[in-house]
Amino acid sequence: MLQYIGKRILQAIPILFIICVVCFALIQLAPFDAIDMLTRPDMPPEIVQALKVRYGLDQPAYVQFLSWMHRMFTGDLGYSIVNHQSVALGLNSRLPNTILLVLPSYTIAIVLSIVLGLLAGINQGGKLDWTVDILCSIGMATPTFWIGMILLYIFAYALNLLPVLGMHTLGQEASLTDLLRHMILPCTTLITAFLPETVRYVRSATVSQYQENYVMVQRAFGSSTLQILFGHVMKNVLLPIITLVGMSLPMLVTGAFVTESIFSWPGVGTYFLTAIKGFDYPVIMVVLLFSSIMVIVGNLLADICYCLVDPRIKSGGKL
Repeated sequence: MLQYIGKRILQAIPILFIICVVCFALIQLAPFDAIDMLTRPDMPPEIVQALKVRYGLDQPAYVQFLSWMHRMFTGDLGYSIVNHQSVALGLNSRLPNTILLVLPSYTIAIVLSIVLGLLAGINQGGKLDWTVDILCSIGMATPTFWIGMILLYIFAYALNLLPVLGMHTLGQEASLTDLLRHMILPCTTLITAFLPETVRYVRSATVSQYQENYVMVQRAFGSSTLQILFGHVMKNVLLPIITLVGMSLPMLVTGAFVTESIFSWPGVGTYFLTAIKGFDYPVIMVVLLFSSIMVIVGNLLADICYCLVDPRIKSGGKL
C-alpha cells in the first residue's frame, strides 16, 4: 500500500508542474496585467515602470515563473498586488468559511443522492423513478445563480424569514443561531446544485447492478428486496461514488464561486473572483495551485479508499 501511494505521489509531481506552467502561461498571454488595474492613462511612464520593477513584472516570463516557484517551495505565498495583504493570511481567514459552507452541503447532497438514487433505481419505470427523474432534469437545467436569487427573493425579501447576505448579522458574530440562519439559503442552493447529477449517477449504477447475475441468484435464494439492495447492490453502487467524492475535494478550497458571490459569503470563492476582476495574479496563481493539489489529493484518497473497500484492487496494487 505504501509503495502504491508513493508511486502515485511521484506521478503527481510532473502533472502539478505542468499545471503551474499552463496557468502561468495563460496569465502571461492576457492582453493586460495587474499594473494596468493600478495605473491611470495620464500617469507618467516612469511611475508605471517603477511599479513593474517593484512587482517584478519587468523581468522575462521565465524569470518571473522561476521566482514564483521558488517562493512557493519556501512557503512564501506572496502578497496581493491590489490590497497588499498577505495571500496566506487571506486564504487562512477565508478557507474555514468555505469549508463551513461547502462540507455540510455536499455531505447532505451525497446522502440524499444515495437514498433517492437507490429508491429510483429499484423502482425503474415506476412513479417514484419518474418523479425523481423529472426533478433531476429540472435541477440540472436550472442555473445555480437563478436558484440562489429565487431563494433570496422568496425567503429573505418577500417573506423576510432569513438573512439576506453575509455570514453574520452585525453585532451577533458569536451567535451560532445567527450563523445557522445565514447558512440555510446558500447551503440549500449548493445542495440543489450538487444533487441532480449525483442522483442520476447512483440511479444508473443501481439499475446496472440489478441486471447482474448475482441479484438473480439472491432472489432465487429467497432474499428480500431490501436485503439485496443494502447487502449487495449498495456496496457495488458506492464504489463509483468514492471517485465522485474524491473529485469534489477541490471545492473545499475554491468553494462555490457563484453561490458565495450571490450571498456575499466571505469564502475563498469570493476571494478568487475579486482577484480575477483585479487581475491579482499572485492570488490567482496560489488558488489555482491549491485547487490542483486538492484534485491530485482527491484522486489519491479515492484510490486508497478503493484499495480498502475492494480487496482485489489492494492485492493487484493498481486500479
